[in-house]
Amino acid sequence: MPIHRLVAQVIEKPWGRTDIPSHVSANDGRRIGEVWFSSEQRIDLPLLVKYIFTSDNLSVQVHPNDEQAQQHGMAGGKSECWYVLDAAPDARLGIGMCQAVTSEQLRAAALDGSIETLMEWKPVKPGSFYYIPAGTVHAIGGGVALVEIQQNNNVTYRLYDYGRPRELHLDQAVAVSVAEPYSLPDRIIALTAEERLIGSAAPFTLDIVQGQAQTSQQIKGEMSWFIPLAGTGILNGESWRPGECWLIEGEATIEILEQMSALIAQPMSPIVQQIDVPSLPRKAVRG
Repeated sequence: MPIHRLVAQVIEKPWGRTDIPSHVSANDGRRIGEVWFSSEQRIDLPLLVKYIFTSDNLSVQVHPNDEQAQQHGMAGGKSECWYVLDAAPDARLGIGMCQAVTSEQLRAAALDGSIETLMEWKPVKPGSFYYIPAGTVHAIGGGVALVEIQQNNNVTYRLYDYGRPRELHLDQAVAVSVAEPYSLPDRIIALTAEERLIGSAAPFTLDIVQGQAQTSQQIKGEMSWFIPLAGTGILNGESWRPGECWLIEGEATIEILEQMSALIAQPMSPIVQQIDVPSLPRKAVRG
């Protein structure tokens, strides 16, 4: 079955960092903020995988859901998730509000900057994991390195940007915001864990999987994203290593040469074949 090593597109950002791990990007002094993984063969992929590296707070944003986006002629909305790889001692993620606020209060807070105090800022460390459903007001703080998996729709409404001279999208953002506390639990998922991180209530599933050296595992599904975080091995005859992202269409065999930790994402569809790893617990997460 076809497999593709996705192309890593390195993107410089003012809030990026120069200390990017060498297995992700060459450390050449540029301020790297994001590394996107895309296909040279296909531009219509339903999911997008990124590495994000921050030295400063990113803007406060919100994304519409599929129905809201399609009402405005877009392909779909955007739900996403974050798996934190590294974090400074004071690193935080802004997710949801400390209490429910009205649309008028949200707009006023975005305009006067008090939205920073209305949001819930969660301290994070390696292994922190959050699913961010469409409509969740959110922001990534400085000092964080994470993997982001999202619906591949370029639709972001900016509520607040710390006075930076960039466009805000207040009307659109307020209209789609669920301006209330985040309802899902805080989770710390060790890199050595085996469990389902996102279940069937979301537009995609996500598992963290492990593999012992000199063993192999099968992946089955119409389309899967294989994101190795540790280890080395062979995927249908091609060498893989951390810092890469692979698109698998159909079934594939992961041969493991060194102890593997990986994320595997699959878009939801009417008929979904899940990852065929018998030892993997199926712990559904409310999405």
